[in-house]
Amino acid sequence: MILSALLTSVGINLGLCFLFFTLYSILRKQPGNIHVYAPRLVAEGKSQRTNHFNLDRLLPSAGWVTRAWQPSEEDLLSTSGLDAVVFMRIFIFSLRVFTFAGIIGVFILLPINYLGNQLSIDFSDLPNKSLDSFSISNVDNGSNRLWIHFSAAYVFTGVVCYLLYFEYSYISSKRIAWFYHSKPQPHQFTILVSGIPVSSGSRVGESVESFFTKYHPSTYLSHTVVRRTNKLQKVIDDAEKLYRTLGHLKSKRHTQQRFRRDGFLGLSGRRVDLLDQYEKKLEDLEDNLRMEQSSLAGEEVRAAFVSFKSRFGAAIALHIQQGIDPTEWVTERAPEPQDVYWPFFSASFLKRWICKLVFVVAYILLTVSFLIPVVIVQGLTHLDQLEVWFPFLRGVLTITFVSQVITGYLPSLILQLFLSLVPPIMIIFSSMQGYISFSKIQKSACTKMLWFTIWNIFFANVLSGSVLYQVNIILEPKEIPKILAEVVPAQASFFIAYVVTSGWTSLSSEIFRMFPLICSFVKQHFTGNDGEEFQLLNVFAPKYETGGKFWPIVHNSTIFSLVLMHIIAIGIFGLKKLPLASSLTIPLPVLTLLFNEFCRKRFLPIFRDYSAECLINKDREDQRDPTMVEFRDKLVTAYQDPALKPIQYSGSIGRLKSPLLHSAVA
Repeated sequence: MILSALLTSVGINLGLCFLFFTLYSILRKQPGNIHVYAPRLVAEGKSQRTNHFNLDRLLPSAGWVTRAWQPSEEDLLSTSGLDAVVFMRIFIFSLRVFTFAGIIGVFILLPINYLGNQLSIDFSDLPNKSLDSFSISNVDNGSNRLWIHFSAAYVFTGVVCYLLYFEYSYISSKRIAWFYHSKPQPHQFTILVSGIPVSSGSRVGESVESFFTKYHPSTYLSHTVVRRTNKLQKVIDDAEKLYRTLGHLKSKRHTQQRFRRDGFLGLSGRRVDLLDQYEKKLEDLEDNLRMEQSSLAGEEVRAAFVSFKSRFGAAIALHIQQGIDPTEWVTERAPEPQDVYWPFFSASFLKRWICKLVFVVAYILLTVSFLIPVVIVQGLTHLDQLEVWFPFLRGVLTITFVSQVITGYLPSLILQLFLSLVPPIMIIFSSMQGYISFSKIQKSACTKMLWFTIWNIFFANVLSGSVLYQVNIILEPKEIPKILAEVVPAQASFFIAYVVTSGWTSLSSEIFRMFPLICSFVKQHFTGNDGEEFQLLNVFAPKYETGGKFWPIVHNSTIFSLVLMHIIAIGIFGLKKLPLASSLTIPLPVLTLLFNEFCRKRFLPIFRDYSAECLINKDREDQRDPTMVEFRDKLVTAYQDPALKPIQYSGSIGRLKSPLLHSAVA
């Protein structure tokens, strides 16, 4: 890629960022968009819609940028939980790393590369020259200037490791402090027990009661047996749709939509009141729901949520093998009640096993299929290949601006659009693997997405130009540093354009919320519905709290990136005829991995479990809390499947009183 093409890509992305920020600053002020840009405040009753006209609504402003940085970590912690604080710390950590890397790269390494003589450069036509003149490829082979790159690798690694240690230590302390200041939560006192043996003539609940009163008499509190409720899901889904329709028809603004004709397509027949029809259907669904609930009373799963009187008692039961047979009385940590993925319990063991097999096959097919857009993207970066594939475009490709857009901006945009389709697929894959909570599903999807990006965005792009490279990596792993050293610098310009597109335009479009804005417009003007569904302070409401457990993923991915950088550096110094620098770089990945192992021993256990010291201190604090009696009473029913909770229908207001349906639309 030539310099002018990269500058075109940067210019387009800057223009789109400015456009999105400007539109956001205007559209967020419009009363009709309050459900798009402040849905959480609407749900909490903290925002009021003002309909009087104000000229300021039509003018862009930048005050929201300042206000976005004003909330402190304590504000985030109180409103959105520790996960939101960790999310912001990830941003801060990334800014620090890229700021330091930018200073080293722009003010030290870039001039060193530019002043090299390895490549012949015509300074009179610099904008149309390749970016290789600014890369390490332009440094003379065996030059002493390569030692500056060598030093930069060590300095950058040291700074990043220091920042990783600082963040790991800071977030660990925040996690412990958050635990001490948090109110009692059901999942802190509860474990999930599966593989429960049941003798002939008895029930699962009886076995659980007998076992835990015998072996945990002083700490056992209660249990909730899990039942299969998959038959209820269709009835509940239909009831939710009717409930939403009823709420829509009952609004005063849409009284005209209540009436339609009962003939063909609503064009003929007598005029009827849809409200009466839907209320009758809702009553029928309520009866069906009650019948299904009563019939499922005996469909027990050999699993139960077992609650204890103290956190320490739950931890002991969690970490000690309960039965002689390790396949029986299997314990695992219970998620938050709202975090439980109930469909997991409705699937049989055979179905879960088949789903896992399907996941492996589907993941491989997705990875292979994604190579198609990768090949297309790499073809766009080379005009000569594009002219061979599409000879009828030769006339258009001779236009300077068009060629710069195609080779500079379009490849990264296409790749980003295809990549945006992958996260929902990864969530589906993770839900097939048998996780019991939404948080574990999303954590697994995050890890899958990370490795998918590493392979398809990095390795597939740098190796797609030559099948021989891919074969060599498989047959000769020792050649990996050399191969990466040859192909990665050649793709540097593409990755710069990709990072700019994904980091600038993608983030600004997320703030602009284009898709929710379009959906809100369609609902308001074509269905008459404002949109009742939404998901840090004004928009997204946390559905669960992991206590910052996503940070180790960030730490591990950063360590992987550092080691990959070291491997590429070893190969580059070898290619540049500086074997001593190549040899002296070998200890760098070893030291990095040793640092990672130290962090795993020092901090990772804090993210897995709380220590006995923390648990006992918190339990002793609870003994002085008068609300613990009420909390334990609620703990008995905290893990009841929402589909099995009683419902009550009131025809006068047209509303199902089921907690599941209410939470779905509240």
